[in-house]
Amino acid sequence: MNETMVCAVGRVATQPVYREMASGPSARFRLAVTARYWDREKNTWADGHTNFFTVWANRQLATNTAASLTVGEPVIVQGRLKVRTDVREGQSWTSADIDAVSIGHDLAWGTSAFRRVAKAETATAPTRPEPNWETPQDGSLGSADAQAQDQAEPAVLT
Repeated sequence: MNETMVCAVGRVATQPVYREMASGPSARFRLAVTARYWDREKNTWADGHTNFFTVWANRQLATNTAASLTVGEPVIVQGRLKVRTDVREGQSWTSADIDAVSIGHDLAWGTSAFRRVAKAETATAPTRPEPNWETPQDGSLGSADAQAQDQAEPAVLT
């Protein structure tokens, strides 16, 4: 509900790692985001601090990410920010992850050719039965319809 949504503009720092999980495809890569500022003394642009985020993509976004991104490419990532802290072997560490909703090339730096994925290419992805959206006259759900409704993703209201 109260998630922190971010939009990060940076470069792909590591080659995306693609995995087939029980819950569906998953991919992750590191995103480098470097602040730029105008240095008045040198009269030129300079690099500031670089932040690194681990970007996680799931389902079709994971498949498309693995097929589309390579190291060094400029990208824009939108998603949920998750900051975690932990202590392992006496060492304290913090990680900043982005659970991606959308990933795309930053067209300020070059061109990109969009290609819609054909259904045949996504046939390996697990499929769920289509729920019956019509409510029966008596208001009850058959067992197949109830199971399909339980598996359906919640609707997003805008």
